[in-house]
Amino acid sequence: MSAGRGRVLMRVLAHLIRQEAALAATPAGRADAGAVRRARNVRRALESLGPFYVKVGQMLATRPDIVTPEMIEEFEKLQDEASPAPFADFEPVLRRELGPGWAGRFRDFDTEHPLGTASLAQVYRAELPGGRPVAVKIQRPGVRETVEADMKLMGSLSRFASRRAWRFNEVIDVEAMLNVVFDAMRPELDFVMEARNMTEAAKAAEDFDHVTVPEVIEATERVLVQGLAPGTPIREADKDRFDTEERRAIGQDLLAFMYRGYFVDRIFHADPHPGNIFVEPGHPATVIDWGMVGRIDRPMSTSILLLLLNLAMNDGAGTARAWIDMGSATSWANTAAFAGDMASLVPQIATASLEELNFGVTLTAVLQHSTRRGIRTSPMVSILGKSFANIEGSIRHLCPELSLIDVFSEELVGIVTDLVKESLSPQQAVRTALEVITAGASAPQQLRGITKDLSNRDLTMRMNLNGSRSATRSSGLRKGAAEVSLALATTMLWNHYARDR
Repeated sequence: MSAGRGRVLMRVLAHLIRQEAALAATPAGRADAGAVRRARNVRRALESLGPFYVKVGQMLATRPDIVTPEMIEEFEKLQDEASPAPFADFEPVLRRELGPGWAGRFRDFDTEHPLGTASLAQVYRAELPGGRPVAVKIQRPGVRETVEADMKLMGSLSRFASRRAWRFNEVIDVEAMLNVVFDAMRPELDFVMEARNMTEAAKAAEDFDHVTVPEVIEATERVLVQGLAPGTPIREADKDRFDTEERRAIGQDLLAFMYRGYFVDRIFHADPHPGNIFVEPGHPATVIDWGMVGRIDRPMSTSILLLLLNLAMNDGAGTARAWIDMGSATSWANTAAFAGDMASLVPQIATASLEELNFGVTLTAVLQHSTRRGIRTSPMVSILGKSFANIEGSIRHLCPELSLIDVFSEELVGIVTDLVKESLSPQQAVRTALEVITAGASAPQQLRGITKDLSNRDLTMRMNLNGSRSATRSSGLRKGAAEVSLALATTMLWNHYARDR
């Protein structure tokens, strides 16, 4: 299968090369038109290669440090769509997954008019015996094997390229970025995993009046039966059917729901584009398609939160520090210049509404400056930027006057409260205490080593006041100081509670 996909990829690349040769003959005065045509050719090539390459293209749309503005504009148009296939192609999947008597599970099943078509699956409207309307998602035959082959092929190519372009790889870890895509896409290939994501998301949505997630009725690896979302996709919604208060409430709750995913639950919808959010007056917004999700760890989530807080406070220098702490500075980084870049960029973001600014893409535009200045960024930033840009674009259709920064500021107290509760949990307190004990146990040994070096006049200290090492070192010291302070405070609280008991 990998060899077959390799041949398909080579054919598409050969076609692109022929198109590039034709563009090379473009008159010099029409260079801009040539760049647009080139971007369009690449976008069409990705669409022809299928879902994995579409996802990669969508991720690249948030990376202005890697691709040109023309490419970004075209990649933002990428949609995981496909021509409807006859139901006869999907009936064997239903029979294999639900059994020969699958039809008896439904009172009605519309096989003629799919609700949605994509390269991974096709969705049909059906009714359960009790009359409840449901959506039945069926995986396309053979698509899992194709995507897995694509992943394996691209993983090999990325490792080959990273060994030969070490300077590029020092600041942009292509293999790690692809692994983020792999991890996010795997639930799309196994509907049991997607159903698990939906159940988690539905529990989180219970805290919001204007957001809901469809109920999972039944799930196998290749068939998912779920509640039918009322209304229409948010991109098709008529704003005039909603009053202003309801529009704002839906927009605010959608943003708050996503913020909770980023910073508290640390699992979030990675593809909340306008086709994945359904709205109807008098009903909460329904977030569907939980196949592609992002999962981040606590340190990364906290770093992103600090970054957004600095943006909300219009603090360019703080934004630069938070971004560097989230990643790392290479040996050739210019952190002072990056701080200057942020001092110019951040004020453009801090006070803008959705009508004035594309916040998600602007956030990831920081990458353009950080990469140019030699700062390596976590590969998770790409999928976070994609999620930010998508939820922003979705809400813009219904409530363009909403300010993301304002909503973030309003939600911040609740987010921090949840984080403090988490920090004061018994498990976290015990972990922090153990870290303090471990650090204290190693300190005498380190001190003896320094004393020995001093007595032998063999102590070396490296300082680079104008380069990146001093900035990286100070960043590490800031992190260390914060962690030690938190550790000591948490240990004292733990001891206090232990005495009370």
